[in-house]
Amino acid sequence: MKTRIDTRVNHPTRWWSNEGLILACIAAATIVIHILTGSQYGYHRDELATLEDARHLAWGYPAYPPVTPFFARLSLELFGTSLRGFRLFAAVAEAVAVLITGEMAFVLGGAKWAQVIAALCAVPFCLAAGALMQYVSFDYLAWVLVAYFTLRLLDSDDARWWLAIGGAIGFGMLSKYAMPFLVAGLMAGVLFTDMRRYVQSRWLWYGAGLALLIFLPNFIWQAQHHFVSLDFLAHIHARDVAQGRHRGFLLGQLKLTLLAFPIWLTGLAFYLFAPAGKRYRALGWMYVVPLLLFVAARGRDYYLAATYPMLYAAGAVAIERFLRWWAPGASRVLRGSIVLALIADSALVALLVLPIAPINSAWFKLSNGVNGDLCEEIGWPELVETVAHVRDTLTAEERAHLGILGTNYGEAGAINLYGPRYSLPRAISGVNSFWYRGYGDPPPEVVIVLGLPRQAVEDKFMSCYLAAHTFNRYGVVNEETLRHPDIFVCRGARPNWPELWKHFRYYG
Repeated sequence: MKTRIDTRVNHPTRWWSNEGLILACIAAATIVIHILTGSQYGYHRDELATLEDARHLAWGYPAYPPVTPFFARLSLELFGTSLRGFRLFAAVAEAVAVLITGEMAFVLGGAKWAQVIAALCAVPFCLAAGALMQYVSFDYLAWVLVAYFTLRLLDSDDARWWLAIGGAIGFGMLSKYAMPFLVAGLMAGVLFTDMRRYVQSRWLWYGAGLALLIFLPNFIWQAQHHFVSLDFLAHIHARDVAQGRHRGFLLGQLKLTLLAFPIWLTGLAFYLFAPAGKRYRALGWMYVVPLLLFVAARGRDYYLAATYPMLYAAGAVAIERFLRWWAPGASRVLRGSIVLALIADSALVALLVLPIAPINSAWFKLSNGVNGDLCEEIGWPELVETVAHVRDTLTAEERAHLGILGTNYGEAGAINLYGPRYSLPRAISGVNSFWYRGYGDPPPEVVIVLGLPRQAVEDKFMSCYLAAHTFNRYGVVNEETLRHPDIFVCRGARPNWPELWKHFRYYG
């Protein structure tokens, strides 16, 4: 076992000598930023789906495993439908990942500067991914935890860390089904480095068993639902490839890492080639293998984002050691310049991806061009208000047997969130997990249909008329106003509700 000088005892009379406290402050600052900015616009389309799934807890859903809806439900119980509260746990997950990134630099022998630099490198993606309640945040944390526990295993040579690795893998499998890509990299590390010695360790197999045990409830759910998530993932992947979302994957890694690019590249070189990094070479494989797999599978660029914290940590430590050979004055200048560059990274990302620009300002238009999710947070209350006005044009008899059909989960989720203030019935939809909840008993006789074009509603119902159009008070062009503008009132399902519903299932 190697010996390390504990750098945390330097300057004991100054609070900033405590690297752990500094890292905690950086992480906490990201949570504060998310809380302050988190309710400037509104719920995102994807969040409305998660919010609805949170009201129907299960061990699985077509679109994702159960972790994200679980934390969403916890948010509902603690904060109601407060948007800041709803997004809190995603922000906390990302903040913990920032803290662990700095801690990985410490495990690698880095002093205060290296730990702070590693954490600062992780902040920009934290700000972006923690801005919404989404499975990306929890999946990201799971990958960072696997890397951290692997680093602790290699640093200490204590095989019991395999239990922590297994627990993190299990958590990741309950967060997003991307974890096997990282596991493939870990397996390569075991096979192609000195980690081979652990193959005969019972702790490795205990860890594998723990991961499977944690994942088992979701696997059983999938088996009971004919492995519906495989169909969902196949559909989403085909859509992404058809739309070209996989293009520019390698260039996209520069977009993800910005001015931290030289640091993670240094970290990768440290793991793969440096004599001092031989002990930790498996972490290099944990980057290279997912990279190659995502390229081959034509994945989206951000799928690889969670591999960078372990590279930031190693790169920061390597650069810190290199600068010790420089003249003190030049070293201080370069150290300060790197800190300022990383702070500028975080500021730029915050300005472009957080919902803080005044809507329709030049700043907003620029931000929305960079982060197209922003416009999808606008207009949901107006949509529900419009549906309520359409409902008010119906007779009392029609209103008594009314259904509201949302074609996508944003529409259905918005109706279920904002509809109670207008006494609207809960929405039905054929998308993702909404389909399992059916069309009601008794089935509706009159249906307000959102999001379908005229030909589609006429194919599915006996009679329909155009009743209204979607809008938002800012005039922002988004998916609803551009692609789903029509609101119809329809009667008479073709040929009947059971048959219609049988073929009305789809993914999005």
